[in-house]
Amino acid sequence: MSTDQGSGARDEPRRVPQVVPVRDEWLTVPNVLSVLRVAGVPVFLWLILAHQDGWALIVLMLSGITDYLDGKIARRFGLISRVGQYLDPIADRLYIVSTLFGLGWREIIPWWLVAVLVLRDAFIAAMYPVARYYRLPAPPVHFVGKAATFNLVYAFPLVLLGYGDSWLTAVAQPVGWAFVWWGTVLYWIGAVMYAVQVADMVAQRRRQWGAVQAP
Repeated sequence: MSTDQGSGARDEPRRVPQVVPVRDEWLTVPNVLSVLRVAGVPVFLWLILAHQDGWALIVLMLSGITDYLDGKIARRFGLISRVGQYLDPIADRLYIVSTLFGLGWREIIPWWLVAVLVLRDAFIAAMYPVARYYRLPAPPVHFVGKAATFNLVYAFPLVLLGYGDSWLTAVAQPVGWAFVWWGTVLYWIGAVMYAVQVADMVAQRRRQWGAVQAP
């Protein structure tokens, strides 16, 4: 019997994880979609303040579709860019903040909920000077943060849809508020995890600087 039994499996080349390069150019299809999402924010805010709920929901749905498409296209065709890595979360935050303001202004959601979610973003923003001082890269986006954004982006259209007299109200309202509470909790959990990531990177950077300055 041959002593090389099973060697074929050992000789097979190992699969190397594919690393998707991050491009520097800004004029790509995903980035154009993200810009269109950002441009739709003031349109959505005006519609919701003008009580044009139907059109506001359409703008939100289009935003959700373009949000899905820009990520899908970027990953499928290798069009992930540095600009897109900033534009996409900025568009998400702008829609969340504008929706909070509009729904709070119309008293569809309480202002204390608006404050809780806005304070979370202020908590994250407070770390930027620290990250800049220590020249830290942006921490990788965690699944919890993505899940929180998903919940909130899809929660408020349902809450708005539940604010009315249609037959959909009975279904949309409880489902929408469930997404609101899940998203709020995950939003803050993601912020705490982000703070822990930043603290770990600061500690590593201090050790690096200490090693360089050591005699």
